[in-house]
Order: sequence, then C-alpha cells, then structure tokens
Amino acid sequence: MRSCEDGEEAQVLVVGAGPAGSAAALHLARAGVEVVLLEKSRFPRDKVCGDGLTPRGVQQLVRMGIDVSAPGWMRNRGMRWVCGGRQVDIDWPRLGSHPDFGLTRSRRDFDELLASQAAAAGARLRTGVRVTGPVTDKAGRITGVSALAGPEKRPVSFRAPLVVAADGASARTAVMMGLERDQRRQIATAARRYYQCEARSCDPYLELWADLTCSRTGRDLPGYGWVFPLGDGRINVGLGAMPHRAHGPVDLRATMGQWLPRLPREWGVDEDSAASPWRSAALPMGFNRHPQYQRGLMLVGDSAGMVSPWSGEGIGQAMEAAEVAAETIALALARPEGAGREHALRQYPAEIQRRWGRHYRLGNLVGDLILGRHGYRPILHPRVMASPTLLRTLARLLTHVADEPPRDTIDAVLHTLFRAVPRSRPPARRTPPL
Repeated sequence: MRSCEDGEEAQVLVVGAGPAGSAAALHLARAGVEVVLLEKSRFPRDKVCGDGLTPRGVQQLVRMGIDVSAPGWMRNRGMRWVCGGRQVDIDWPRLGSHPDFGLTRSRRDFDELLASQAAAAGARLRTGVRVTGPVTDKAGRITGVSALAGPEKRPVSFRAPLVVAADGASARTAVMMGLERDQRRQIATAARRYYQCEARSCDPYLELWADLTCSRTGRDLPGYGWVFPLGDGRINVGLGAMPHRAHGPVDLRATMGQWLPRLPREWGVDEDSAASPWRSAALPMGFNRHPQYQRGLMLVGDSAGMVSPWSGEGIGQAMEAAEVAAETIALALARPEGAGREHALRQYPAEIQRRWGRHYRLGNLVGDLILGRHGYRPILHPRVMASPTLLRTLARLLTHVADEPPRDTIDAVLHTLFRAVPRSRPPARRTPPL
C-alpha cells in the first residue's frame, strides 16, 4: 500500500462498508489485490433492514469464511406465509448447492462483523471517511475519490485505477459520475421497528403477512409485512411496499399502526415493548441503475439497484455481486492496462445478467402488473396456500433458490420458466458529461 501526501493509493478503492463493500474488499484482499475500504460512519452503526438472509445469502457468508454457528446468529427453517386467515410453514429446500437454513442478525452487528472480516483479510478499512466526489482524468475515467476524514472533516483524496461503488441506495458515487437511475424501475420503501418479544424471538420461521391493506386507500398493500425473530429477545417487525405509479405512495407508519393490533395479543407487541425508533428507507430494485461498469467504476449492491423485485431481499444479492466484481477485477488486473483489461472488466455486468437477468426481468414484469397493484394476495390464492407443491415452487421463485442443473421437478419448472424470458438487451453505452 502506497501513501500519498493527503491520502492513500491502492489498486482498488471500495466506497461503502455495508455487505456489498465489505464482501468486495474481502474477496479482493484474498486475491492479493491492494484495496482500501472507505466507510463514512464508525462502527457499530445501524441500517434499516429486515435483518433476514435466505439460504442464498447464507451461502455467501460461508464463502466469506464467516462462522454462522457463532453466537449472535439466529437460524430459521423457512418462511411462514399468513394470508386470508390461513398460515402455512414452508421449509427451505434441501439442495446440494445451498444451505438448508436461513439466518437473522441485526445490521448493527452484521455490518461490523463483515467489515472486520475484510480488514482481517488484508483490506485497509478507513472509517469516518465521507466521500465527497470522484476524481477523474481528462477522459472522464475515475482515478480516485475526494473525501472528508475524521471528526475534523479533513480534506483527503484516495487514488486507484478502479473504484467499486457500494454506497447504498443513495448511489452518490454513481450519480456524481453521471449514472442516473432508470425511471422505468420502481423504488420500493421499507420501514421497521424492533420490539421486545420473548414469545416470538426464537421462532424457527420468518413470518410474512400478505393480506394487509393501506391505511389511506384501503387497497391491498403492494408488498408484505414481516416478523423476523432475532433470537435475543427481540423481533424485527416491518413493512415493505412497491406501489404502482398510478396508486401513489403508501403511508407505512399508519399502515403499521393498523396492522399491529392484528398480531396475537400474547406477543405483547405495542408501544411499551418497542425497542427502537421507527425507521424507513428506500429499496432500489430490479437493476434500476446501469451500466454496472463504466470508466473504471463498478456498481455493487443497492448502488446498482440490485434488490430483488420479487421479495425485496438485497443483502444476499449484494454479497454475491461483490464476489463476482472482485473476481472480475482480480482477473482484469492480471492483464496489462489497456483494451484487454477493459474487455475483462466489462464481463462483470455480463455475468450479473447471466445469473439474475431473466429472474429480475420477469420479477419487474410481475411487479408492474401484479405486486405493485395488488400485492401478494393474488399470488397466495387459497388454492396455492392449500398446495404444498405450489407453495414450495413459489418460495423458490421468490428467493431464487434452485439447483443448477435442476435436481427435481420444481427446479426443472423454474429453469424452463426463466429460459422462456427473453434476454435483456444491454443499454447503449454512453459517456455523460461531468
């Protein structure tokens, strides 16, 4: 690692030490790449999230070397859907390519753990550093970032030929490089609050409510409510909504107030048991920012709108994309600087599309036609709720958990469905003015 007068130089800068940034820094460091990981806050710090991981996300933690059997993790067996007076438990599938359990852990602990793991692997973690803008060359290619460091907000710059933007839903680095959000893609919102609830804190299922209505309009909530056990005496209770443009925004706080009295009285979920303030955040979904690589800048996680349009899940996708980004960068840096390296770097968005493109494209369509207008109630029809096979198929579809190649009939059906979705055409590459 080389020092310069007012900052550091590295082969790669990673902006943001959430799950995407820490995972990218960890995999880069393990590949022998000099990497600096910049985080504007100091740990521990909180984030608005459901705090839940499906088996696909758990797989990424295992690949990162995280001990998921250590204290602090709460395992779950599957999902419990509640809709129309019915509730059904759906266990995670036993597949060869994924764990058969999910996890919960608060982001206050989770993010610090991942950042520490990245630092232990060799990444240079710098907290209390707020990135203020990109540094570019005459051709408009990013060559570093400017920042304010420490409580005194000392101006500093960091230099690297490649920058990974993992700065969350704000996507500040991408926006400052001229990469605008795709207005055709929806922005969902989520809100959550922690409650003390011994009766439900160790529940083995992630509970999801699909029959909620919006407080203002009485329409079906274009999303769902969740109750996720944390195993420490608390539960995470929240709502996610992806309203169609024609219906306007949803008042999540009022809708939550309308929903909580429906929870069983013995849970004791009320104002007296609240263990945190009410907080909300945006969920950028369905690849709503692209290109995911351009002029030395690679977008990972929420900064690229990688939250699933099917479920609102984003942590697992962020970590998986981060691993793809790190592998792509490591291979590219093995080439001499020039056209060959650029060609290698452009394989990142191609690989992301190969893995998720059709799943997300179909999810965007379903979100626009059904989920954003009517929520999950039409999908969880009584006939579906009464059919274990249909429910297992739906669970794998929503969470994108399936074996490749297919190992059973459900896998075969899902792979056939995705193959029927046309491949998306990559957007025309453009270089907007700075």
